[in-house]
Amino acid sequence: MRSDAAKRRQAIVREARRLFAAQGSDIALETIAEAAGVGIATLYRNFDSRGALANEVALAILGDMQSASADALDAFGTAPDAAWMNYVRRLVDLDLGALSAGLAELVADELPESLRTAQGITLAGVEDVLDAARAAGTVGAHVSALEFVLAIGMITRPQPEALRAAAPELVPRLVSIMLAGMRP
Repeated sequence: MRSDAAKRRQAIVREARRLFAAQGSDIALETIAEAAGVGIATLYRNFDSRGALANEVALAILGDMQSASADALDAFGTAPDAAWMNYVRRLVDLDLGALSAGLAELVADELPESLRTAQGITLAGVEDVLDAARAAGTVGAHVSALEFVLAIGMITRPQPEALRAAAPELVPRLVSIMLAGMRP
């Protein structure tokens, strides 16, 4: 793929990810194309369906989670508490709840093999980070990788505007409560 074509494809995935998180999966593909600075034909040349685009967005999220896990493992040797907190912050910043809500109906039934494989690799990486956190005394043995990721996802799900206005620090507060409950 030519570099300009690859950049356009990356822009489509980036904007789809942002818009799926902000507005859900039913957003018009024309809106995604416009936000990415491409025409709808370019979007369809890259992704033959909304589902194909959603799969690519999901793979991008899983890739970001894998990178976060690898970086955290590298940092655990020198500063385990900071490595753990940076890892949690990074996962929260991925906006997993909004993205999973936006993608749920698009990738719910038949996951392609590429997504199942990436999911398995991602959860194994999260489990490795949890093992390192357990060894450092930061996390108890009672938390699985899937539970941890699902908890981050639930905490970061989109909230009504009224709730966000009434409790602007809700997500950091819920993360603190969750982390306190994960201690040994």
